[in-house]
Amino acid sequence: MKQNQTGSKAYLFSIVLVAVLGGLLFGYDTAVISGAEKGLQAFFLNAPDFRYTDFMHGFTSSSALIGCIIGSSFSGFFASRFGRKRSLIFAGICFFLSAWGSMNPESYVLPDGKPTMTLLIVFNFYRILGGIGVGMASAICPMYIGEVAPSNIRGMLVSWNQFAIIFGQLVVYFVNFIILGDHTNPMIESIGEGFSRVLPGSDPWTIATGWRYMFGSECIPAGLFTILICFVPETPRYLVMIGQNDKALNILSRINGTTQAQTIINEIQNTISVKTEKLFSYGFMCIFVGIMLSVFQQAIGINAVLYYAPRIFQDMGMSNPMVQTVIMGVINITFTLVAVFTVERLGRKPLLISGSVGMAIGAFGVALTFGNPTLEVITMLSIMVYSACFMFSWGPICWVYIAEIFPNTIRGAAVAIAVAFQWIFNFIVSSTFVPMFNMHLVPGDNFGHWFTYGLYGLICIVSAIFVWRLVPETKGKTLEDMSKLWRK
Repeated sequence: MKQNQTGSKAYLFSIVLVAVLGGLLFGYDTAVISGAEKGLQAFFLNAPDFRYTDFMHGFTSSSALIGCIIGSSFSGFFASRFGRKRSLIFAGICFFLSAWGSMNPESYVLPDGKPTMTLLIVFNFYRILGGIGVGMASAICPMYIGEVAPSNIRGMLVSWNQFAIIFGQLVVYFVNFIILGDHTNPMIESIGEGFSRVLPGSDPWTIATGWRYMFGSECIPAGLFTILICFVPETPRYLVMIGQNDKALNILSRINGTTQAQTIINEIQNTISVKTEKLFSYGFMCIFVGIMLSVFQQAIGINAVLYYAPRIFQDMGMSNPMVQTVIMGVINITFTLVAVFTVERLGRKPLLISGSVGMAIGAFGVALTFGNPTLEVITMLSIMVYSACFMFSWGPICWVYIAEIFPNTIRGAAVAIAVAFQWIFNFIVSSTFVPMFNMHLVPGDNFGHWFTYGLYGLICIVSAIFVWRLVPETKGKTLEDMSKLWRK
């Protein structure tokens, strides 16, 4: 009887744990390219029927993000029409098919191991399919956790989704490192006018096989997630939306206890009873703030570091860039835990503002020291500061805001729009990083390195001002309180 009155934390944490596996896959899928992109580039540079340009490589490295835009754009429709749970099952299937297809884009139809334009198109198709899964999971996993979690620990539990994203990235850094083993990434040299070439002596195994194993390794977590998500319940708020109040009450009772469950059901019914409202029913600022939170999370440039870490560390002169990438992954996951355990105590806004300031310092540090051999240590520390400050602020807190800041009656559509903007700017940042990074005023200078990180530093300052002036604090508020907050 005691459990029925207080709810079961074990039950809550078990279903949240399954949901955050979607976050792990999110991180795994987006970061797997960091170890595979050079081998992939060298593979297609050997194509006999076309010239593989730097622009093509930037697109291929970022093509999954096109799927992310598609998946996140339709996530609201899927989540509202088919439910949060079934939408996540679909996302898991996309993950699995993408991992298998990216490993074997020939699909037993095209000539095995022969780089052609047709194979490049098929490879990008599979990466986009995985991106659809990432886009849906990125929007629906925080929504799922936010809708099952009690308000007093919702921020912490949603932050665990970001922890899972970073943990997934760390896992794939280790997996890529282990797969690479004694082999080395190919040596690629820019020859100007947007073209590159593979230098003699490059390891043929990484060009032909290594990148395939890296992409294929995702089949294991993707399959596990797809199976486990079948055993979690649908969210109570969605069940109320479709008239299954008894099921919703049963789930809420197991999470919160019988007495509190009935109160929550009443609150949900009061906000759900008006059904879906028009997107701007709560004013333009509600949607604008959600969109700009997503835009700033990407425009500050973090994914340029996460996706191209080995390339960046190699350009800094590091002897084994994969080791530095793993070290950065450990730092990232450590500082994500800072957010997990402080978001409910310190609030959302202080973490975002302090993170923006810290990232600006790190970005400017990289801009001022990159390319100077005597300041190599400062450059490395600046990148670590930049990345660590993101991990305790914009990384998890943006997802917390997206999961909780919108009123119930517009949440599905509003979350989809906000997350779609996030992936649009993720694609912009990721696909422009290499061209900006390689810009030169005169041959051999580091202008592109200075310009890129200087730009990211300026955007970090603007993001801090935006949060200070326009973003409301939502610590301790229920999802039903959001309607009152924006009505004011």
